[in-house]
Amino acid sequence: MVVVSLGSQGMSRMKMVRTFVMSFHCLEDSWIRSFARTLLMFLGLVLWGAAAALAFGGAFVILMYKNYKCFLQESFLPLPGWLAIAAAFVLLPTGILAISISAKSSRYRQGVLMYLLLILLCLETSSALLAQIYSTRVASELKSTMGHLFYQYNGPYSENPLSRAVDKIQRKLQCCGIQNYTDWLTAATVSWHLPTEKACVPESCCKATYSHCRGDLCQLEQLFQEGCLRKLEDQLRFVMLYIFWCCAVLSVLEMLAGFSNGILMRHQPFQDLRILDSATFS
Repeated sequence: MVVVSLGSQGMSRMKMVRTFVMSFHCLEDSWIRSFARTLLMFLGLVLWGAAAALAFGGAFVILMYKNYKCFLQESFLPLPGWLAIAAAFVLLPTGILAISISAKSSRYRQGVLMYLLLILLCLETSSALLAQIYSTRVASELKSTMGHLFYQYNGPYSENPLSRAVDKIQRKLQCCGIQNYTDWLTAATVSWHLPTEKACVPESCCKATYSHCRGDLCQLEQLFQEGCLRKLEDQLRFVMLYIFWCCAVLSVLEMLAGFSNGILMRHQPFQDLRILDSATFS
């Protein structure tokens, strides 16, 4: 009788331990699900804001190529920008799905969210890699391209599109010459001067505040003195790095969103497959 009593006490203790462990696991699972929902809602809001930042960077790349395409010979340079804009448009429904799933889980929406996150990772990875490749390639070719165009310059009133492109870049970037304003005094670029004229620089080198400036080198305070090559390289490097880091950070956030969504999917039963239960056919 004593043995039976001890055995029953042991069984009851085992049941208590098992009940405690199960309740602890349920509490832990509940906490994890709650954390995953909160994180998914936060990431959904962040993805909305990131869509605007990524679209801005993509538009900046495209506009930069449009403004300076005579100097940027790489015809595929706008591709990272278009990929970034496409990713920005996909981010909008992705953010909406993430927020809606955090409020109420659904197998259909969770599956669609996973597909959208995969598409975003592909777009952003491609955009980041292309931005890194093109920034290096264009920077190495920019000096020779710019030197050729400045050499072809034949006056501020020329109908030559290459000459107008030189004037345009000097006004937009507020620069003068390739390395600096003294480039216009070298033998390669003096051909645009008339024989009777004294040495000067194009009027596009003049600062906008001096309306009567004619490029006279005796009045250097009226002229931009920095070269265009360095400014264009800095602008190109900045926009490409902006695209690269935007895509890199977004990829990390999207992997976190996919991880949170995966946790919720693990605790979400396949309710839609009940039609396959044997009771349905009885």
